[in-house]
Amino acid sequence: MFKRLREDIATIRERDPAARSAWEVLTCYPGLHALVLHRFAHACWLAKRRWLARYVSQLARFLTGIEIHPGA
Repeated sequence: MFKRLREDIATIRERDPAARSAWEVLTCYPGLHALVLHRFAHACWLAKRRWLARYVSQLARFLTGIEIHPGA
């Protein structure tokens, strides 16, 4: 899990010239937050925990403004 998060942060820092540090990306980038929460929601979806998956998805949408269906 942490390896994938580090890879995501590194990718954002490579592609976004405005990203000055890993801490800034981790704390201030809603796209990263949405992606991390989507991965959790998707794991819940695959484990047949559909309500929890939808709840996490809606929470992520509320917090980030980005909606990703947990089945995607």
